[in-house]
Amino acid sequence: MTTTARIKWLDHMTFVGETGSGHAVVMDGPPEVGGRDLGPRPMEMLLLGMGGCSGFDVVQILQKARQPVTGCEVSLSAERADTEPKVYTQIHAHYTVTGQGLSEKQVERAINLSIEKYCSASIMLGATAKITHEFTLQDSTLPKAE
Repeated sequence: MTTTARIKWLDHMTFVGETGSGHAVVMDGPPEVGGRDLGPRPMEMLLLGMGGCSGFDVVQILQKARQPVTGCEVSLSAERADTEPKVYTQIHAHYTVTGQGLSEKQVERAINLSIEKYCSASIMLGATAKITHEFTLQDSTLPKAE
């Protein structure tokens, strides 16, 4: 399977990325490197990709297991190397999975399967970064904790 993307420099340090599926995203740098802070940094896009890929897996796995999942949020924090190439060296993912009467065992299984087997992004990033994760179950019959 081939995936395509095209990145085009607009001006300053602003680029627009266009995917083969017809979607676009603006990326930019901070002012100190000539950017205008108009969009996420390219390295932030990698984290977004990992969170989206893994979240997709978790929801799909839980749905196939007939778990009553109604929400899934993945919060990521990452550390980068101090020297070039400034790859991610540590990534921590916190999953908040919402549903009514979710099985903790099923949620843990879904997250582990995603991180270790199905999420291509986490597996690729895991080549340079130590990836850790945790999760919180939130019962949808209770008010959400902020």
